[in-house]
Amino acid sequence: MKDYNLKMTIEAAITHFPQGSNAVKVYDETGGFAGYITMDALSAAVQQGELTRPISQFVIADLPIPNMLPNSISSSQFESFFQSEFCRLVFNSLYDGVYVTDGKGTTLFINKAYQRITGIKEEEVYGKHMGHLIEEGIISISASLEAILKKQPVTLIQKIRNERRIIVSSTPIMSAKGDVLYVLSSVRDITELIRLKHELDLQKLTFKHVADTSFLPEHSGFDNLVIGPSTRPLFKLADKVAKTDAKILLQGETGVGKSLIAKYIHSRSLRSNGTFMEINCGAIPEHLVEAELFGYEPGSFTGALKQGKKGIFEEANGGTLFLDEIADLPLHLQVKLLKAVEENRFMRVGGTETVQVDVRIITATHRNLKNLVNEGRFREDLYYRLNIVTFEVPPLRDRREEIMPLLEMYLNRYNTKYEEDKKITPECYEWLTNYGWPGNIRELANLVERLVVITFNTDIDVSDLPPFLQPAILKTETGTLKEETAKLERSLILEAIHQYGSTRSAAKSLGISQSAIVQKMKKYHIRVENESK
Repeated sequence: MKDYNLKMTIEAAITHFPQGSNAVKVYDETGGFAGYITMDALSAAVQQGELTRPISQFVIADLPIPNMLPNSISSSQFESFFQSEFCRLVFNSLYDGVYVTDGKGTTLFINKAYQRITGIKEEEVYGKHMGHLIEEGIISISASLEAILKKQPVTLIQKIRNERRIIVSSTPIMSAKGDVLYVLSSVRDITELIRLKHELDLQKLTFKHVADTSFLPEHSGFDNLVIGPSTRPLFKLADKVAKTDAKILLQGETGVGKSLIAKYIHSRSLRSNGTFMEINCGAIPEHLVEAELFGYEPGSFTGALKQGKKGIFEEANGGTLFLDEIADLPLHLQVKLLKAVEENRFMRVGGTETVQVDVRIITATHRNLKNLVNEGRFREDLYYRLNIVTFEVPPLRDRREEIMPLLEMYLNRYNTKYEEDKKITPECYEWLTNYGWPGNIRELANLVERLVVITFNTDIDVSDLPPFLQPAILKTETGTLKEETAKLERSLILEAIHQYGSTRSAAKSLGISQSAIVQKMKKYHIRVENESK
């Protein structure tokens, strides 16, 4: 056999390739071993018209399992090789699975890796014909039988009984007469390959979305709060004003995280050791708001506690008071709140003595307070007292770089809570990142918790999403572009109306005018009951 060196051309290598071999050794200029060149590689090069190229470009360091054996061999030679302790030691040390049959398709050997990959034990298949294994449902098809039939290497995807899929590459070992003596198969777990590709895709997707995103460390008490480019200036300002007692107004849509920002400011302030009290002004019956804010004396009204009760202003003494949805505070109570804000003192309901407190006030609303002032629905003097520093908290749709980290954060949280190990597919991540999130972070957290609880599979895919979130192609039969566009538009309007309850807010969330959404609602026969303008 002619010595093969790195400078030899493909044409010369083909001409002198030893008959019956799958691979030969290649040597460098000094005579040192450089690797192997296989007949498969040479054939591929010839098909590409690369006859004059040096074989150095096709040399490999190690041989795949099928190339470790010659194409033709006597039965006694193979049995002697196969039964050797060295052969079994080599096969059992491989990471890939190995499956060996005789020329009729009867199982002779499987290595430890095959048992690990498939869960099939040697005693279950040894001595059995591949056809019987198919009949018993252990495997779906046999690459070994295909290789015996075609007398050439065969690669196919095989499904085994535990629903895993494996890639099987079977190479027939031929006799000098051209008969198949044995079939040697290498096996790889395609399920594992898909999982690794899934993780790689996810890592790429994650990197794309979090490259500009930072997190507050866990010891900060904010459970890895996500801070992206859109909110970084906001938190920088929060750090600055936290050291003062300046009153702060947080404006932004429902669910954007105003309460979290208020708590963050409190944690960074000189009052961080004091109490943080929070009250939603719109969630309390109007006749009880004053008593909740300022407290009451014994016997002040029917149903009052005999000993009276402190209000939230007193409970927050020395700390921070967060008044959420301040725009919902009745006008007649805005006067009393103004006095408390200006002087840090007030009287309880039914009381005659002034109560002095030391409280830092932060307020929030999803409405435009300035517009309410112009409409006479909010006191101008109170507006300016509360609005020393204003934070405009952007909606989640304007903070898309934060969506994926938030999904991961809540997925980890609810996986832990419900003892699950759910994962979101890259396709689902991509879809959710492009969703408008009219309910913002609150909607996102709600959706993730729901998906963790109700999905049956480990992987959460687009098909697992609620109908209004799924692409139209998953929910409907194919129609014309005009029909499908109309269906999607109607679905988006319905969801926005359901989320916000008014045409004004829904239109704003969709980025269109109120008159435009009203026209479209008429077109799609959508009605809003008891709309609050």
